[in-house]
Amino acid sequence: MRPLVSIIIPFYNCTYIEQAVQSALNQTYSAVEVIVVDDGSTSHVDRLSPYLPYIQYLGKENGGTATALNHGILHAAGEYIAWLSSDDLLYPEKVSHQVAFMRDQHARISHTNFNYIDSGGNVTQYHVAPLSVLNNPIDFYRCFLNANPVNGCTVMIKKELFQTIGLFDVNLPYTHDLDFWLRTIQSGAQFPFLNDTLTAYRWHDAMGTLRHQEKIQGEYKQTQSRAREPLLQILARSNM
Repeated sequence: MRPLVSIIIPFYNCTYIEQAVQSALNQTYSAVEVIVVDDGSTSHVDRLSPYLPYIQYLGKENGGTATALNHGILHAAGEYIAWLSSDDLLYPEKVSHQVAFMRDQHARISHTNFNYIDSGGNVTQYHVAPLSVLNNPIDFYRCFLNANPVNGCTVMIKKELFQTIGLFDVNLPYTHDLDFWLRTIQSGAQFPFLNDTLTAYRWHDAMGTLRHQEKIQGEYKQTQSRAREPLLQILARSNM
């Protein structure tokens, strides 16, 4: 039997929500459940009405992306978890290709290549992932000393991994993803890269990455600083 995959879409007042949901429903892989977690939205909720028969809709008080992801994970029935931001898109082969890759690699987590798109859905840059870093495990680990080389919406996670290292840190509103990748690496789990472009990451004026740049940078430095010494120890062992 095909393993069930839960696609979790955190949603807060986003005008692109229908496109995200439709891309999740358009997967060529049949064993998928789509979970939309409404993080206390005050607008655009009506856009979900046509999709309610086909998705699991969960409402909650506003608490940020990490809380919405965790809420979805706790309600997910899937063996694998995929995260899709409400302004991004999954390409139709996303789940089928990544599940096959993870089963072949015996991986509990993986990530893939992706495109940049604009507000109208037009591709502005193809195959954005830095291949020179991602194709070498040591370079991949080293990159975390100065950057976050993993796009969250390209990631697929076996649900059992959350039982090992915990859920996303709700005290990190902007860098919960980076913190989770770092805890994954420190746990010893392999984090393989699939060089298939399976996600579209949207740049637009209302995106949080642009609106909260100063706060993100401050939190990013703190998250990275806490993981620096464990990363250096991992790199030292890898070079032995």
